[in-house]
Amino acid sequence: MSKAEIRTPLPGIFYRKPAPDEPRFKNPGDKVAVGDVIGLVEVMKTFTQITSDVEGTVLSFLVEDEEAVMPGQVLVEIET
Repeated sequence: MSKAEIRTPLPGIFYRKPAPDEPRFKNPGDKVAVGDVIGLVEVMKTFTQITSDVEGTVLSFLVEDEEAVMPGQVLVEIET
């Protein structure tokens, strides 16, 4: 097995849930398919979905919910 990284293409605030009262998109150990949403990045009240481009299992999130992120920063590691 190998490891893939999902990076943010833009700066902003990373959210692991679609809304404060909703469950997280994915957690460590969850299966991920190509196109699955793993989080959102918010920039000036605009939310951009961050999706997986690989299939596998979530190993870990490298940023916390509501943490500021920069372009190219690794958000999630996935075992493929």
